[in-house]
Amino acid sequence: MNNGFWRRFRRNKGALAGLAVMAAVLLLALAAPLIAAHDPWAMVQRPFLPPLDMASLPFGTDTMGRDIGSGLAYGARVSLLIGLISTLAGLLIGVSVGALAGYYGGWIDTGLMRFTELFQAIPSFALAIVLVAIFQPSVGSIVTAIALVSWPPVARLVRGEFLTLRHRDFVHAAHLAGESNLRIIVTQILPNAAAPIVVMGSLMVATAILLESSLSFMGLGDPNVMSWGYMIGAARTALRQAWWISLFPGVAILLTVLALNLVGEGLSDGLNTRLDARSRA
Repeated sequence: MNNGFWRRFRRNKGALAGLAVMAAVLLLALAAPLIAAHDPWAMVQRPFLPPLDMASLPFGTDTMGRDIGSGLAYGARVSLLIGLISTLAGLLIGVSVGALAGYYGGWIDTGLMRFTELFQAIPSFALAIVLVAIFQPSVGSIVTAIALVSWPPVARLVRGEFLTLRHRDFVHAAHLAGESNLRIIVTQILPNAAAPIVVMGSLMVATAILLESSLSFMGLGDPNVMSWGYMIGAARTALRQAWWISLFPGVAILLTVLALNLVGEGLSDGLNTRLDARSRA
């Protein structure tokens, strides 16, 4: 099965390119203390130093004279951390709600779906702004806000999968064997619904990074940590005077989000076993 997944995945050249970009970003994040020349908060030169003016500062400096290259390296850690943790939290909420609604049906399904629609009725970005403003800007509040606005689509997806799978023969066999409802949900149905959840999870990481960047651009990012969104937000008053301050973190966000979307497409292909049948035909 693993060989089949990799064979289908590598047919998608865009997915391989996205995987290479993500590997580079992850390596940059992990090796930030080793490859960053300076502390990302330290003033190392005069402000607004253009790129390539000094060999030791190839990306130039920002409005406070801080090394943009070091900010990119350390910012990768925070942006990826926020994206991954908020996605895992959103998946946990969404999968739990969707699984219960799809498995039990009836009034439980109705109540949980009305609750989900309540969250979907509010624009996600506006809700995230309100939540971060209430709890004060910090990594924790940003992760919480992104998780709370990202789970409803997951719940609907999982509910649909469970509605389809709960009447399959293997579920009836598990009931006859005396397995509990929780065990059937976790060990029988959920593994068979994992493929679309994995694909959606990869796309949710990209959305979370964009949300964090948008919040930071509006001044709602954590002022104590360096992230790509914070770098763009800090440069918004000097967009015409020093284009490079916002360009480099913007390109980093663009490449990371694009890579995650390409990897998501590759995961969709890799988990779709019907592609093998089509290729043989």
